[in-house]
Amino acid sequence: MFNLAVDIGNTFTKIAVFENDDLIKAKQYEHVDLSDIDAIIAGRSFANVIISSVKQTKDAWQSILADKFNITKFNSQITAGINNHYKTPQTLGADRWAAVIGAHYLYPSHNNIIIGGGTCITYDFVDTAANYFGGSISPGLNMRYKAVNYYTAALPLLTADEKFDATYGEDTASAIRSGIQNGIKYELQGFISEYIKQGAGYNIILHGGDSIFFDTLLKNSIFAPYVKIEPYLVLKGLNAAINKHND
Repeated sequence: MFNLAVDIGNTFTKIAVFENDDLIKAKQYEHVDLSDIDAIIAGRSFANVIISSVKQTKDAWQSILADKFNITKFNSQITAGINNHYKTPQTLGADRWAAVIGAHYLYPSHNNIIIGGGTCITYDFVDTAANYFGGSISPGLNMRYKAVNYYTAALPLLTADEKFDATYGEDTASAIRSGIQNGIKYELQGFISEYIKQGAGYNIILHGGDSIFFDTLLKNSIFAPYVKIEPYLVLKGLNAAINKHND
């Protein structure tokens, strides 16, 4: 049985083909066109197609998929066995919720701290009893660099490509890098420290485009042994959700 999972984010769209629980193909696109969709679905019959989107608008390729398959639009009402205690579930980001489902599906015997590194940095937590109460959202890595430049008259626009591993900067450029990259490191460590007070046996699951960078920030910390990188966590959560939804 093949499933097609689509994660439409603020910056990229990720599309994956699953055979049962096995991820057999995944691609990331900045812009999706009809030829991309044709290449993915060619020669395959999909039992389920699920789409998660943070956007309100639809592109033409989504209509093409809808003409060929019965589409399930993912939202927080699809619980996949997670107890959602969020006070406004209708405003819960689909990508965050899919990541929570994916984390608990992959590691059900652990308390899972889920950190997403995308346009924004998201922090969420699901315990071993499948309880989810909420999380946190802060500006992402690139957003911080852009904000420092946009909201000041003299500070330059830097990119996140250059790594910084000192305590402080010795010129303006390195001071910006120190503030942003060390700021994220201390933020990560602070959130993780608070979450682990809630119980032993935890994972720190990193996903999203900046997950590798976040891993480098944590590699020399006491949390390093508990870090797991799951670049396709949202897609795996969508696949688990549609399978449970249709059981």
